[in-house]
Amino acid sequence: MIISRDFGLVDINACWEQMKQFTDNRDSQTHDEIWFVEHKPVYTLGLNSDIKHIINPKDIPIVKLDRGGQVTYHGPGQLIMYTLFDIARLEYSIRRFIELIEKVTIEALACCKLAAAGNRNAPGVYVDSKKIASLGIRVKKGRSYHGVAINHNPDLGPFNGINPCGYEGMRVTSLQELNISIERSDLMDYLESAYQKMLNTEVVRYDPLVI
Repeated sequence: MIISRDFGLVDINACWEQMKQFTDNRDSQTHDEIWFVEHKPVYTLGLNSDIKHIINPKDIPIVKLDRGGQVTYHGPGQLIMYTLFDIARLEYSIRRFIELIEKVTIEALACCKLAAAGNRNAPGVYVDSKKIASLGIRVKKGRSYHGVAINHNPDLGPFNGINPCGYEGMRVTSLQELNISIERSDLMDYLESAYQKMLNTEVVRYDPLVI
């Protein structure tokens, strides 16, 4: 069984701390969890990212996280799905787990009538070469946290202040820009259903923890 929780809009630093605590305190019997969140406007950098990819941050704060990947933007209207999984228990390599997250996202977007695809050389999910979902995880002792950020209906303007994921000129899109009208709750349902299908397990919605 996978536990799913919807936290709504939460502070990124408090959420990051909660993910680390959950990962450090879990044991072999702890259920894997999916956390759905949104954050206030923020640019985030991965462990090995280069600050030069932030071109014009204006007044948007910058936070360096312990995930993989380069720079991205988070803001209201973007559905973030944090994946707190025991990938060692699943017997998944990091690469295979990243591909699972991509496939789940692609499956959910297919339910929105969108043909999306991954990119082996630049993890994430794309529609017509435009990035619609950014991906970055951390694996600690075989257990993952962080995850994928899907552009539901955010303001795309702040992406102009960075080289998204470290790629100059990378174009970014959203469901809203592609004229796909879908409720946040429905997108969450599609993502949960994709995990149920691909991992042959049940996903159960629980009340959120306090962050």
